[in-house]
This record gives sequence, C-alpha cells and structure tokens, in this order.
Amino acid sequence: MRSRANPYTYQTILRDRPVREIIIRTAAGNRQRGWLQLDGRAIPVALGRGGILTDKREGDGGTPRGVFHPVRLWWRADRHARPRTGLPTRRITTVDAWSEDPAGRRYNQPIRIRDGEPGDRLTREDHLYDFIIEIDHNTRPTIPGRGSAVFLHLARGNFAPTAGCVGMTKRAMLRLLARIGSKTQIVIG
Repeated sequence: MRSRANPYTYQTILRDRPVREIIIRTAAGNRQRGWLQLDGRAIPVALGRGGILTDKREGDGGTPRGVFHPVRLWWRADRHARPRTGLPTRRITTVDAWSEDPAGRRYNQPIRIRDGEPGDRLTREDHLYDFIIEIDHNTRPTIPGRGSAVFLHLARGNFAPTAGCVGMTKRAMLRLLARIGSKTQIVIG
C-alpha cells in the first residue's frame, strides 16, 4: 500500500521556493489600477497614471509593459525589520537616490546625493519607499528617456496612481517578498 504525502508539508515546501512568475494586469474599467497574480490569488495594485504602456517614456506616468526580473530589495531599516525574501537586500540610507536625468551618465541607476542635488530620493517622509523591489526595466541596455526608477513599492491610500511603478499594501508586499527570487519573472501587461 502506498503512503500518502502530507499535503501540508508539500505546500510548505512549495511556499519556500520562489515563484517562477507573477503577472500584473490592468483592472477592468480602470487603467490606473490592476491585479497582481501570486499563488493563485489576485492582489490589488496601483499602476501608473498613464496605465500600462508599450512605449514607455520618461515622465509619461506609464507602467512599462514587458517581462522583467527583480534585482534587489531596498528597505527602510530604520522603520522595519529586514523582511524574509529570496532577493539580495540593501538598506536605504539618507544619501540613496535614483538618477532620473536622461542626459546623466548614471541615468536609471542608484546614486548617492547630498541635500539639494537632483534625483529621486529613496528616503521619503511618506511610506511609499519603505520597501522597494528594483526591477530590470531599461537596464540592458539603458536607453536615455525610456523610463527610470520603475519599482514595485507600497501604495498610497485608496491606491492612488503612481508615477509609473506598481504599488501595493504592506501586507501584500511582505507576502510577495517571501515568494519572490532573482529568477522570478514579473510579467506586466
């Protein structure tokens, strides 16, 4: 007689492995909202004010359509403990920012800045950037003007649109972080 595997153990093993793919789609009737599919669940997300765009441009407010991979997690260690994740992690410091200048040599890359210097500062008063999943949008190669600082991060209240990122609740972010790895595909579109 064959013995049956404990289904709880099997599910636990599957949950400990990074998922192969997450899918982000637009919600019906509202291009600024969407759904992230993870482990058979639909998680509500905020999208860019321009919706999901095939031809992403700097400043258009669009969330880029395509297949991406997570690069690393940036997180505010002064506000939260390091979350469980299969991604490389980096603490956000007061000098961390992101270059959004298409004419700059470090366009769409992390930079360190002093007060008054340009860049999307990662330490914010609000909590949007408490957890940032950096993705490989416009990185190989980096094309000036094709969009920068596209992240998965926390959402504003009522899921107000982003500037082109994907926003979610803290609870959803922590669930995603526990299931994502460097080889996970992020399919937007």
